[in-house]
Amino acid sequence: MTHSTGAGTLDPGAVRVPPHGKAPRRAARRGHGHPWLTLVAVALGVMMVGLDATVVSIANPAIAADLGASLSGLQWVTNAYLLALAVTLIPAGKIADRFGRRRTFLAGVVGFAVSSVLIGLSGGLGTVIFWRVVQGFAGALLQPASLAILRNTFPAERLNTAIGVWGSTLGISIAGGPIVAGLLVENVNWESVFFLNAPLGLVALLVGLWVIRESRDEGAAGSFDLPGVALLTGALFGLVWGLIRAGEDGFGDVVPLVSFAVSAVLFAAFVWNELRVERPLLPLGLFRSVSLSAATGLIVLGFFAMFGTIFFITLYLQQVHGMSPVEAGVRMLPMTAVFIVASPIAGALTSRFGPRVPLALGMAFTAAALLGLSRIGVAAPYVELWPWFVLIGLAFGMVIVAGTEAIVGNAPAHLAGVAGGLQQTAAQVGGVLGTSVLGVLLSTRVGDVLFGRLTDAGVPGGAARQLTSQGGIVSQGGAPVPPGTPEPAAEAITTGSHLAFMDGFQTSLTVAGMVAAAAILAALLVRRGSSPVEGAAAV
Repeated sequence: MTHSTGAGTLDPGAVRVPPHGKAPRRAARRGHGHPWLTLVAVALGVMMVGLDATVVSIANPAIAADLGASLSGLQWVTNAYLLALAVTLIPAGKIADRFGRRRTFLAGVVGFAVSSVLIGLSGGLGTVIFWRVVQGFAGALLQPASLAILRNTFPAERLNTAIGVWGSTLGISIAGGPIVAGLLVENVNWESVFFLNAPLGLVALLVGLWVIRESRDEGAAGSFDLPGVALLTGALFGLVWGLIRAGEDGFGDVVPLVSFAVSAVLFAAFVWNELRVERPLLPLGLFRSVSLSAATGLIVLGFFAMFGTIFFITLYLQQVHGMSPVEAGVRMLPMTAVFIVASPIAGALTSRFGPRVPLALGMAFTAAALLGLSRIGVAAPYVELWPWFVLIGLAFGMVIVAGTEAIVGNAPAHLAGVAGGLQQTAAQVGGVLGTSVLGVLLSTRVGDVLFGRLTDAGVPGGAARQLTSQGGIVSQGGAPVPPGTPEPAAEAITTGSHLAFMDGFQTSLTVAGMVAAAAILAALLVRRGSSPVEGAAAV
């Protein structure tokens, strides 16, 4: 079996016959470059990222209690990572294409594992946020390279299956994260959830060193588009920073408005730069593909729904329903575990019908689930929750697998790293949108109704007016009960606060559901990828 890189050069590990009839040099080590073993190595690295996505959400209340974090501070534990990731994913994909996808992937694995351990060793919120930024940079090296490795290892007819397994692995880690994190938070401490990545990272590194075959874009050996890197990084930073600050201060505040304006200017400069340079960071010709462009937007919306829902559902279960971290993790299993099944189903549907069908179904399921969850109340029994959790898990699996295939499959193989970076950038921007936009809607609604909800629950007007300054606590699902408050008054404050939180919760999910419903139209524009997979190994 002969392998070649994405640019057609021979695999360094392949058998070669030297001149003058001498004996051939030793063959490649056993398993090196094998597609399915390569998928195992890539999946181990991706599993760290999947675990991180849900262990943090379960650990958030414990982090807030231990470090005294406000809602905005708690959001920064999530958003610092997403911000660092979002602004560097496409440059990281270009780095992988130029300097080697295997090398870049393994560097990301090491960086992600080490920064995870240092987060666990941090003693303050500022240090946690700093190492989350570093973790985001490492994740930016890891994620696009993982998809690029698959793109350049599997032939076209097996790529959908490989991406389905890749998505299932992500789903397994997402599903297991809440329960494992809950057990650790309850029985050890919140810091321990970050130590999970150390053994996974070590195994991923060792297996990756053994089996992953190096590939790169040999045509990218010339000058690096440093102006493009600077402009795109600045534009994405302005966009994501503005979204995060809008989540804290509202979209009408001067900081978000200035950030969005600066972002728009830098994006325009980036487009101008990419049209004139010989070797652009992000070839804009990619977006001539309607399918690739539409799939990118659908990935944004899929992660918007998933990240936003998980963030606020965990607060609802733990703060409003009073569940422990383990209990909340178990209750979320119908959402996270179904993703394991949804990924291979989505891969099979994509192989047979193309990405359009699973994408349209995924967005329809998302809209139905979010609108269904928008109708639950403070004391909703679990039977009213789990069916919608199942639907979200199915929807997310279909959108992520079919959307990824549409993006990666519609990009040339030599730009696999860039395509992977584009897919992951869309995902992270969607995650930031989910937490920040839904957070703004929730907190704004809470501020509007808190006084009325408190007085309706029996809190005197003067006391209710004072408590309206504690809207940040209520927006986390908590109740600002002053120490020493008599039990009847405490119950009234708790009742009014939880009702106000649910008003915000319902408003934010209603808006998200309507956006998902509109996105079904975009899904109808997506077609199967047609670009050949250059240099893919025979399976």
